[in-house]
Amino acid sequence: MKTMIFAAGLGTRLRPLTDTMPKALVPIGGHPLLEILLRKLGESGFRDIVINIHHFADQIEEWVEVFLSQNPEFTVALSDERVQLLETGGGIRHAAPLFGDAKRLLIHNVDILSNCDLSQFIKEGSDHAATLLVSQRKTQRYLLFDESNRLVGWTNLSTGQVRSPYANLEPSRCRMLAFAGIHHMSTSLLPLMNAWPEKFSIIDFYLSICDRYPILGYVQPDLRLMDVGKIDSLAEAERFVTSL
Repeated sequence: MKTMIFAAGLGTRLRPLTDTMPKALVPIGGHPLLEILLRKLGESGFRDIVINIHHFADQIEEWVEVFLSQNPEFTVALSDERVQLLETGGGIRHAAPLFGDAKRLLIHNVDILSNCDLSQFIKEGSDHAATLLVSQRKTQRYLLFDESNRLVGWTNLSTGQVRSPYANLEPSRCRMLAFAGIHHMSTSLLPLMNAWPEKFSIIDFYLSICDRYPILGYVQPDLRLMDVGKIDSLAEAERFVTSL
């Protein structure tokens, strides 16, 4: 199985650190976010990696070269988005030539820390088109699932907006869960992306096909998760990593 790490983002919420380095190399307890994630992936047996790059891409290239010299059990390919950021869906499609003959793809945001059991997560819903790690985290924007945890839509509680291929979907009758930034998908979905614009969201893509292709929401009962999104969250992130 291939794993794709989203590491191309500008990391604007982590300024001023990201004025001089990519978000993926922001240190947590002396170790870059990218290293922390790669170690976690490796411990779960996922060592065939694709990383997309844009912001300070040359720094990631240099770091990966050193990492591979010290960890030859990993294979890392870089998906270059220097010309422009392609968002999550566009980034996956752009990287598709690097996936080889992989049947399934694990996708992980570089700034997500968690105790997710990745091996178990892959087993859950491996016969579905895609499986999304979700949680009961409080937010204003939720993915909507039916009683069997199949994706049926999305809602923004603050605006009342609902998006779904199902007409007149009522959010109050759905399970409302927050996306955790980790998912896995069948590469058989990739040809369906060809009609999409150059830049698009993977969640928009999933919402557009969920009435035709089964997309599962998976809740890990003991899930602990943190999005390292703000400069004032770094100390908390260090405590979080230490506690895992």
